[in-house]
Amino acid sequence: MVKKNIKENTRNTDSLDIVEEMDLENNVTSKETDSNEQVKNEEAIEEKAVQNNTQNNKNDSNDSIEEEFSVEDFMSIKKQLDEESAKNKEYLDLLQRKAAEFDNYRKRTIKEKESTYANAICDTISKLIPVVDNLERALQVAENVESNGKALKDGVTLVYKQLLNSLDDLDVKPIETEGQSFNPEYHNAVMHIEDDSYGENVIVEEFQKGYIYKDEIVIRHSMVKVAN
Repeated sequence: MVKKNIKENTRNTDSLDIVEEMDLENNVTSKETDSNEQVKNEEAIEEKAVQNNTQNNKNDSNDSIEEEFSVEDFMSIKKQLDEESAKNKEYLDLLQRKAAEFDNYRKRTIKEKESTYANAICDTISKLIPVVDNLERALQVAENVESNGKALKDGVTLVYKQLLNSLDDLDVKPIETEGQSFNPEYHNAVMHIEDDSYGENVIVEEFQKGYIYKDEIVIRHSMVKVAN
């Protein structure tokens, strides 16, 4: 009976020990869970704090950049823009002046060209007007002295010489022909003959005089007859 009671007491004791051990394990597990959750919460709080600090640093940095740009860079850029604007205005003024100068030059050149042409015409006519006067006098002589052909001839000869002198004053001269070798730059051959008494390609007769200006520019080619 005593042994039986001892066994039962022992069993009860063991049961209590098991229960206490289970309670202890549960308490440890609960504490560990609470501790883990607390660690997680602390880590989450720290991470949030880091994010907030990073964001604050970014905001502070942006504010600093904006402040630096608005104070220093803005003034520098404004100065550069003002300088470029002044240069552009200067270039535009220069371009407008050059355009106006060119337009004035163009108008002046046209006017000078017209004036030069008019002066050339006037100079030429002034040389020929005396010839016209003498022709009129020759015609008057021919009317008044019908039988005196010599007087008319002398008058026309005088006019002819005067006209040649006027052309010479203008640097216009007759092109030499008779006895000269044919040159297509100055002569126009309208007839060709075979004659052993002349050399090869020699001008033997002039039908119409040619004239040259300053020994360079042919005004009219001489019309000639060429031998051989």
